[in-house]
Amino acid sequence: MPVDVTTTVEIDRPRAEVAAFAADPDNATTWYANILEVEWRTPKPLAEGSRLAFVARFLGRRLAYTYEVREHVPGERFVMSTEQGPFPMETTYEWADTPARGTRMTLRNRGEPAGFGKVAAPVLARAMRRANQHDLERLKSVVESRG
Repeated sequence: MPVDVTTTVEIDRPRAEVAAFAADPDNATTWYANILEVEWRTPKPLAEGSRLAFVARFLGRRLAYTYEVREHVPGERFVMSTEQGPFPMETTYEWADTPARGTRMTLRNRGEPAGFGKVAAPVLARAMRRANQHDLERLKSVVESRG
């Protein structure tokens, strides 16, 4: 069973500022509660084809995986994916202006769990939705406090 989770948040900061902060892998441990480490596997700057090794903790398990950047349109859209581990996944960030001159950020995770994950997909989706909402609220707090 596929997992497809989309969450959004409105941030009272300009889109370019929010997007630059959120898409910078060096900031991931600041706003993602479950991401413990990020290591560049390709030289900076961030571009399509960049590879980033992540270590995370989710549902009590340590996960290590490498994302590859598939699309990077600064200020608009950022897509990265991994084929590794029990849960190959694609993560997409999108940013849009709000009427109040802030930013609406959308975070989408989708993938096809393997093994036990297939059976647990509904539970994974609910846990992912909660974690993503928490992370977006954390991002909002961090970015708004910087401004």
